[in-house]
Amino acid sequence: MAALIAAAAIKLSARKPTLAQAVSAVPSAEPRPAGARTAVPLVVAETVYSSKLAAGWDDWGWGPHDLNNGPARIVFGNYGGIIFHHAPLDANIGAVSFRYRADAGAPEFLAVSLKGAGGGERRLPNVPVEARHVALLPDGWREVLVDLSELDPDRLSFDRIVISAALPVKSDWVLIDNVVLVKPSEVSSEAPLRHNVQLAISCRKPTHPIDPAIYGSAQGDWASGQTGERVGGNPTTRFNWDLGVWNIANDWYFENTKAVDLHQILDNGSKRGSPTAVTVPIIGWVAKDSVSVGFPRAKFAQQRKFDPYRAEAGDGHRADGSMITPGPPTQTSVAASPELIGRWIAALRNRDRANGTHSVQMYILDNEPSLWNETHHDVHPEPLGYDELLDRTLRYATAIRKADPDARIAGPAEWGYLGYLYSARDRAAGTEKRPDRLAHGDMPLIPWYLQRIAEQEKAKNIRLLDILDVHFYPAAKGLYGENARTDPEGAALRLRATRALWDPSYKDESWIGEPIRLIPRLKDWVATYDPGLRVSLGEWSFGGDNHISGALATAEALGRFGQQGLDAAYYWDGPKAGSATFWAFRAFRNFDGQGARFQDLSLVTEETGNVSLFASRNPDGSKIVAVLVNRNPNVVVSTELKLDGCGRVASRRVFRYVSGSSSLLAEPPGTLDGSRLTESLPPYSLTVIDLDITH
Repeated sequence: MAALIAAAAIKLSARKPTLAQAVSAVPSAEPRPAGARTAVPLVVAETVYSSKLAAGWDDWGWGPHDLNNGPARIVFGNYGGIIFHHAPLDANIGAVSFRYRADAGAPEFLAVSLKGAGGGERRLPNVPVEARHVALLPDGWREVLVDLSELDPDRLSFDRIVISAALPVKSDWVLIDNVVLVKPSEVSSEAPLRHNVQLAISCRKPTHPIDPAIYGSAQGDWASGQTGERVGGNPTTRFNWDLGVWNIANDWYFENTKAVDLHQILDNGSKRGSPTAVTVPIIGWVAKDSVSVGFPRAKFAQQRKFDPYRAEAGDGHRADGSMITPGPPTQTSVAASPELIGRWIAALRNRDRANGTHSVQMYILDNEPSLWNETHHDVHPEPLGYDELLDRTLRYATAIRKADPDARIAGPAEWGYLGYLYSARDRAAGTEKRPDRLAHGDMPLIPWYLQRIAEQEKAKNIRLLDILDVHFYPAAKGLYGENARTDPEGAALRLRATRALWDPSYKDESWIGEPIRLIPRLKDWVATYDPGLRVSLGEWSFGGDNHISGALATAEALGRFGQQGLDAAYYWDGPKAGSATFWAFRAFRNFDGQGARFQDLSLVTEETGNVSLFASRNPDGSKIVAVLVNRNPNVVVSTELKLDGCGRVASRRVFRYVSGSSSLLAEPPGTLDGSRLTESLPPYSLTVIDLDITH
């Protein structure tokens, strides 16, 4: 799945050294006027416009302007100007710089401002360009450098750079070029900046329950406080429950091997009071033994590579990377009909009855079916279409419901954004052509799928699907997977990418290039096409598991899940014991090591800038737990947290995780003044505030 994301992504500019390059200002060819600054080399954090718009930046127009190749041509007459737009950026830069050329001898007439992202139009200063901002360059060019302390003194996130006229000027063309965001100086980066923010928790506004199933995982450590385990991933598509074997697909040379012990996993969950989410094969085939391989060397001698530990197992690709036409599915597998799956489910229920348990949280209808032609190419070489997905869903869900009337059935477990909107057949032909989607009313795949299932449920008077389940990973290159980026720009991008979960104003900074608003979008589809379904993320992760940015992104996601009313989520391949993401889970599930946790009712909060606030209380209001995420990498934030209608604070505790921490550490709480708490949040930090309340 991660490989597909990488393949789909538009190649982003390398962050090092491209965006860490030094832009050397040429010494001035004119006498320097009084008060003008001296030209010095600038270290670029992000290029906005250099002869053309940089990747990720948009022209939001305004007055007459021309942004074709070369310096931008702009008319500033009638108070004209230009707006450069980007997805929200963290204010971890030092300055904004650009070069311009106007009539010789003209006074400084420009102004620069930033516009805040989200939450309406936050007013940031409009800074007139003065002589102290300007260095004179050869050929009439001037280089403007405005420190962020003037443009954004509170270090709020921003999404627009505005260059405008501060004075009435003639309607002549002015050249603008080399618009860049500059890295902080060495002095400022060593001494963290400080600013104050006001936050609020309201106990007067409506609450909603937080489903504990959002804290699930796949292959995680129970000490993280995870609330459930998902048995999933590519091998489960061909998991033979009778024999305890599966095929590990293109993850490793299409080999049959011994599988996990399903009963042991189910029993583990039951003992902890945490039912398991189990992936159920619906591809029609399961592994027949623990030794067969999909592309044996004896039948396919010319393959790209072979398993270095098992020489007969090939990767199913020719030397040029194209896929080999496979032999019959019986090379590795036996047929797995709906009746077989129904028999397996019935056996599990009988086992549970004998043990007095109900060990399965949900049955998930396979794993990423629109990738079968790649992941399970040896048994399903043809791309899956709308009709086959629906047919398999209906037949297998019916068998599961018959075997376990109380089952929660989830699907379609699609891999990511394109999988929500198109079938595998569409992607094979090209999404612009999208022949399969056009043949089905040009409806995106999941809305069509939900609509047709709802029709069948009504016609047959049976519930076939209980949960809309999809997978989600950040699509920007390098955020997830092996060698995930943890450089400063990559870390900041990881944190911004979490906005794709909920924020309609956030344009995904990847090949997607448009707002995703994942949880609201899924809820909207359910409300429109099959009301009553729950919504689950069967796999998710933002990568960087061992880096502070991974911890903060994970905490951000867990907080949004509760805030947005998600019903279930399973963190993929972790959290591993001691990892940064492990402590993000602990912030919500066991922050003091004695079982203290985020509570069950979500409270309305007011947050600002790069500080996120998630708050919860118990049913009687005697306990409030808040989690604060400071996404600023170099800013210490002093927060004044107002409690509105929550009662009197009887006692309080604070726990914190920062870069380099080995655990969540108890710290002395800040000051308390009536209903206002003050806490100092270190750069890139995760803070838990635990309050006992009296009324």
